Amino acid sequence: MTYLILTIILVLFGVGLLLAEMFLLPGFGIAGIFGLLSLAGAVVLAYLKLTAMWAWAGHVTLAACVLLCAIAVYVFVKSKAMDKMALDTKIEGGVDMPSAGKHMEDLQNN
Repeated sequence: MTYLILTIILVLFGVGLLLAEMFLLPGFGIAGIFGLLSLAGAVVLAYLKLTAMWAWAGHVTLAACVLLCAIAVYVFVKSKAMDKMALDTKIEGGVDMPSAGKHMEDLQNN
């Protein structure tokens, strides 16, 4: 029973870390690596230790990891949390490009 609880905790922890990595932390870093390792550890633990309880526990855990990650990303994207984090400022400035027959040096003197 302790392996079942540990597997569930690892799956939830892994999904949370992957969400944090995708939407809160820039780049692919420590949280993403630990999230993937946590999910992989949960699947390996299910295949090795939970098969004594249920023969299909590893398959269920693997499917649950994929499904939970997909659902979590979908819910997070559809929620208003993305609107609060997104930048919506419009840039009004522009750059004067030289037209045919003008040189960049001529634009700097204006």
